[in-house]
Amino acid sequence: MSDLVAIVYPSEAKAEEVRQRLLKLQKEYLITISDAVIAVKTEQGGIKLNQLVNTTAMGAMTGSFWGLLIGVLFLNPILGVAVGAASGALGGALTDFGIDDSFMKSLSANLQTGNAALFVLIKHMTADKVIKEIKDAGGVVLKTSLDETKEKVLRDALASAAERPAA
Repeated sequence: MSDLVAIVYPSEAKAEEVRQRLLKLQKEYLITISDAVIAVKTEQGGIKLNQLVNTTAMGAMTGSFWGLLIGVLFLNPILGVAVGAASGALGGALTDFGIDDSFMKSLSANLQTGNAALFVLIKHMTADKVIKEIKDAGGVVLKTSLDETKEKVLRDALASAAERPAA
């Protein structure tokens, strides 16, 4: 079972910095991430999602491969690549991988303009080491599915970073 954690940061750059730290920790096998998305409230009031995986591009790439393969069989590889890429891109755009987009947009609707929320879907983590690595970035927990004790540890760690004066 996976846990969802959403943390609000003052800027998209800060949220991206924390996401990169988490991806580094994943390479060290301290955390296993299913999805990590940054939601930003734009000046116009809309919500922009910065996905970890671009499903449209992935769909186009795999569609191109299969289109080329089928095109070679029917002696028209160029048409096969074009049709495969178009259908793959369409399928990728319609695919929702990981955290539900409408859920993230509805939670992010209450953000202040320019703020960003980092949504992380965690399969497994060594909580004490992960929190130690991200607590200095600050942030405010928006939503979590962690149990109460882990959530309190996370909230306290992030709050302690916010209370320290900026250097």
